[in-house]
Amino acid sequence: MAGAAAEQRRLATVVESWLERPVLIVGDAMLDEWRFADSDRLCREAPAPVLTLRRRISAAGGAANTAVNVAALGGRAVLVAPVGADVAGDELHDCLDRAGVWDRTVNQPGRPTPVKRRMLAGNQILLREDSGDPDDALDPEGVTRLLTALSCATEELRAAAGGEAPTLVVCDYGLGALPAPVRAWLVEQRERYATVALDAHDLADWRGLAPTVVTPSFAEATRLLARAGGPTRPTAGTELHLEHPHGDPADGPSELTVGAAPGGVRADDVTIDRPGPVGEPTPGEDRVALTGDGLSVTGTGVTVNTRAGEGVDRAVLAESRLAELRAHTGADVVAVTLDTEGAVVGGADGEPRRSHSTPVPASHAVGAGDAYLAAMTLALAADAPLPTAAQLAQLAATITVSDTGTCVCRREDLLTALDQPTETMSHPALVGSDELDAIVAEYREAGRSVVFTNGCFDVLHRGHVRYLEQARALGDLLIVAVNSDGSVRRLKGPDRPVNPVEDRGALLAALACVDHVVVFEEDSPAALIEAVRPDIYVKGGDYPPELVPEAPLVRRLGGQVHTLGYVPDRSTSAIIERIRSHSQEASPPPNAREPDPSLSSRTRAS
Repeated sequence: MAGAAAEQRRLATVVESWLERPVLIVGDAMLDEWRFADSDRLCREAPAPVLTLRRRISAAGGAANTAVNVAALGGRAVLVAPVGADVAGDELHDCLDRAGVWDRTVNQPGRPTPVKRRMLAGNQILLREDSGDPDDALDPEGVTRLLTALSCATEELRAAAGGEAPTLVVCDYGLGALPAPVRAWLVEQRERYATVALDAHDLADWRGLAPTVVTPSFAEATRLLARAGGPTRPTAGTELHLEHPHGDPADGPSELTVGAAPGGVRADDVTIDRPGPVGEPTPGEDRVALTGDGLSVTGTGVTVNTRAGEGVDRAVLAESRLAELRAHTGADVVAVTLDTEGAVVGGADGEPRRSHSTPVPASHAVGAGDAYLAAMTLALAADAPLPTAAQLAQLAATITVSDTGTCVCRREDLLTALDQPTETMSHPALVGSDELDAIVAEYREAGRSVVFTNGCFDVLHRGHVRYLEQARALGDLLIVAVNSDGSVRRLKGPDRPVNPVEDRGALLAALACVDHVVVFEEDSPAALIEAVRPDIYVKGGDYPPELVPEAPLVRRLGGQVHTLGYVPDRSTSAIIERIRSHSQEASPPPNAREPDPSLSSRTRAS
């Protein structure tokens, strides 16, 4: 028992060590839409259920969900991906904002955001509608903008991490976000990233990347081996077969179906009748041969030892081919995921590691691979030993599959699964300036970094929320200093603030990304900055940090200064102006009949 507790503490130490690890995610971002309905009858027109929609949920999918998982696990996630200028793109931006992902996606007018819409009744998926065509390639201008965003995001992460090289995660699901010029750029720029993780539908497209880790599914791994080919050797025994389509679905490969070859299998010179694969190959499919020695690659496929027992064990096959997969991908680590059967992981030492998972309905496991990839990447980036990284990755994937929806593993969930406390300090969100010194000292003693920002926050809007979420992602603790009512009047004019400081402070304190709110009376937060001595001081705006008035003071105290851009067309002044214009439009014309004064007085009295 003591040994198990010590092991859990060791794993938790790795989870703590990857906090704020800088990670750049690039690839195919999509929107997952879940529509939950009730059904109690069939329609008259066809034997189809009549559905009554009850609720709808949108979530980040694909590369975007990997970014969300990195952020939820405590990493500093930046997403670069093409996103359409459409409603689905707007929803995806909102998902990223809520998760605290630095959204550096590139707008692509005329190219729709990929969407997967699932309709469920009784938690059973009835149908899935996909939109977004992989043939909608990026035009040359789109490629240029994507490459610019990649380079800028890389340097942004490096600067935020004090010069540390960021980690790169590539998510290539064949939806057109990573055309050949982008792949070539990433291969050429490999040295800019300390750790590189690759999750690709077609691993053969990424020769030369030399990733730290690849996480193919069983289907992706066998396809790579089949394409790699190799010398054909005579083998004993009759073949097994895998059903394997030429044209795999663009959202990721379907699993291969394993079964005995038609005509039976010969074992120990005794012919045993076994049924072949259930169902015939659909048009466009062929058969990938699995022959008897379990070692060589034939011209048409991969092989597995069939004498070990009944059927084909995918884990045994994967373990036997880890060295070849490492050679073909150039990766230090290969993790072959086996969905409900866990994963097989191998590194340079040649020792395979097996992990297991609990079978769940398919609707519970959507995105579990993203959680696995995020945890594996963060652990390796934090220099965790491979067995530890594999253990944490499997745990992250397993604890996300408890319910229907797109899987996200939070750092708190992972620590709870390891029986570790998730919070060691408890302080109110609204604090006085006299309490702040003690609170900051306590956090500093625990080794946590402090982020500080200030503002009026008069009419809280989406731009504020996104800005504060990005500020919080820069460190472990976010302190927001809000101007008093008198201070706002001096800065903004006699008709401001619209909301009193009590309301403004309460709204800020209610945001999950804000740890503490403090009110200051002065026009400048200089005194609070002196007291807090923040590790990072953040201001909103499109100007360089050098133009921030507080920058010299912050740097003299040993801190960094960051400026974060606002959401376009979102500002307090613009909102107030819209309210005023609507009010004027609703006002009666000057010649309108005046209301009865007595009625007005009665109305006011009520």
